[in-house]
Amino acid sequence: MEFIREGDDVILRLDPGEEIHASIQSLAEHGIKCAAITSGIGRVRDIRMGYLDSDGVYQTRDHAGPMELLSTQGNLVPGPDGPFTHLHTIMSDNGHQVHGGHLYHATIHVVGELHLRVMDAESMNREPTNTDFVALKFCGAE
Repeated sequence: MEFIREGDDVILRLDPGEEIHASIQSLAEHGIKCAAITSGIGRVRDIRMGYLDSDGVYQTRDHAGPMELLSTQGNLVPGPDGPFTHLHTIMSDNGHQVHGGHLYHATIHVVGELHLRVMDAESMNREPTNTDFVALKFCGAE
């Protein structure tokens, strides 16, 4: 993993074998604790994605891959157990079938390129709910 920061913008390059969530979360070690993830492209494998059902339980599906990472958005914020990433994605398999949803896991197969916009680390965090969802909370908001 390598990244460059210019002002509040971070461009992150992930290399084969690196996991997307763990890599983004490791930015906290470099003082980047809160960010909006505005885009992500590349090629990944060992993918788990899903959705939150009406009972508040995440339903997941595994894809061995590799798949083309067409779009990724989300955020990085402090969570109950440290840096927390919430990512949604759209991917295409080798037959051009599109798959999308909440991203739980993906390992970089060729490359991953992401853009993050750094935000004030004191402005928000994640807190558990009575479902599988970990809610985004704004600090100091009424």
